[in-house]
Amino acid sequence: MLLHGWGMHAGIWADVRRQWPVSDVLAPDLPGYGGTSPLAGGLNELAQEMLRHVPDRFDVCGWSLGGLLAQQMALLAPDRVRRVVLVGATPCFVTRENWNCGIEKSVLMAFGEELAQAYEPTLKRFLALQVRGEQAARDNLARLREQLFARGRPDVAVLRQGLQILLETDLRAETPLMRQPLLLVQGSQDQLTPPCAAEWLATKVSGAQLIRVSGAAHAPFLSHATAFVAALRDFLAVSAGDSVVCMGGAE
Repeated sequence: MLLHGWGMHAGIWADVRRQWPVSDVLAPDLPGYGGTSPLAGGLNELAQEMLRHVPDRFDVCGWSLGGLLAQQMALLAPDRVRRVVLVGATPCFVTRENWNCGIEKSVLMAFGEELAQAYEPTLKRFLALQVRGEQAARDNLARLREQLFARGRPDVAVLRQGLQILLETDLRAETPLMRQPLLLVQGSQDQLTPPCAAEWLATKVSGAQLIRVSGAAHAPFLSHATAFVAALRDFLAVSAGDSVVCMGGAE
């Protein structure tokens, strides 16, 4: 299952799906995105809802906000989630006491406050943050902007709900409880989820693998799609009959 991030939709995985045309792939729009009905509640309720739409046994790949969701699904259903791939992900998005691997709380709060007054510019500014530091930042930003409203415009309330999840969630205490094989894919230039977050996760989950994508920012599956698909294929080693689910992104 491929899980997208905040403000986006499942169409963001198009390059991955073109290069890896596995038949049993689910890439759903999260509730409230892509014309789907919104869902009340926080991360736990969102994870429970997504678990209703997957096979009894599946693999999950989550990007950004989708990465938080993938972690929560793995913790809630360890007997169902086989393997986990986290892309530009973190157990805790904002800086806290004893946690410097996040962004300042004020940054996310400002996005929430500005949505009602300047909806489109606010979302586009968030996209610019996702590619900052990349060599091909301009081209990748253009691709993100092209995708942004391709499946409609999520409601302001849905976007604020997602930001609240990013602001409040801290899975660090539960992280060592993850039992599944874990692959971490982290861009070296990521400004939203600093590389130290993936490095921390790699030390807390037994047997975790960490791939650093040099020159990539927050969306290495977009900027380095071929390398990403190769890493995903090697990690999952999908055999005939396996079900693979990918859900997306930071958002």
